[in-house]
Amino acid sequence: MEPFVLDKNRSKELVGQMDPNHHDPLLLNIEPWKRSFEGMTAGFTTRHGGVGQEPYATLNCAYHVGDDPEAVLRNRRLVTGKISFPLEAWTCGEQVHGKHVAVITAQDRGRGLMDRQSALQGTDGLVTNVPGVLLTSFYADCVPLYFYDPVKQAVGLAHAGWKGTVAGIAVAIVETMEREYGSRREDIHAAIGPSIGDCCYEVDEAVMQHVRVWLDEREGNDEYEYAVSSNNIYTPAANGKSMLNLKECNRHIMMKAGILPDHIECTTWCTSCHPELFFSYRKENGVTGRMASWIGLEER
Repeated sequence: MEPFVLDKNRSKELVGQMDPNHHDPLLLNIEPWKRSFEGMTAGFTTRHGGVGQEPYATLNCAYHVGDDPEAVLRNRRLVTGKISFPLEAWTCGEQVHGKHVAVITAQDRGRGLMDRQSALQGTDGLVTNVPGVLLTSFYADCVPLYFYDPVKQAVGLAHAGWKGTVAGIAVAIVETMEREYGSRREDIHAAIGPSIGDCCYEVDEAVMQHVRVWLDEREGNDEYEYAVSSNNIYTPAANGKSMLNLKECNRHIMMKAGILPDHIECTTWCTSCHPELFFSYRKENGVTGRMASWIGLEER
């Protein structure tokens, strides 16, 4: 079952018919978490709702793409209002496709809300145990990774393109939650959100060399050959290239980090296959908006 579900029971078929002048944001919720965990919110925006103009129409949530900053701020306000968080809770890093993880305190709340300069610089991963802080990051094909420890009441969020994936940002989040909050790996739940799929993501051998390090591929190693094949992490393509499944690669890395397989939710949404619903860097030749992921502990 698809864990990332459109709110208001909106179907895929209706998305293409939506009114561009309707500013109510269309969001995806992590439905299994929404049912199971009280006091925590997590999800992913789409490109529908909001106030942006082409080529960022309409719910662009990122400053760095060249959109009108006032439109970006209004879109962020619309999103946080819909999930019952104040705008001031929005907290984010300035992403660089690395693996640095920032530990967010109450004093960091709101960093990156008004502009890029105030965000946590050089940061693709965020963790916190502070209620009322909304961790956020931005995507147009890269993989959003979510982490929640219901025992220690801590959350984490990571932006994972291929560079962040092979750098091990998923492992870095787990290690940081373990060190800072005493999280046990077997208690952590994770979710992998909408991103470009292996149907659309062709990479060369220079990328695959980094991927293979995580897969422990060795000639004659039947165990890992079976694991790679059964998880559909990649398939050969023409001209020595491969179709890479970044979602499954991150799932594999999460399990190697100690997260239990049945604690990992993984979406089937491909951002490149659904330009009517998502911004896609590859599909739109690099000129497009960004979706936002979010996760936060509610104040009580």
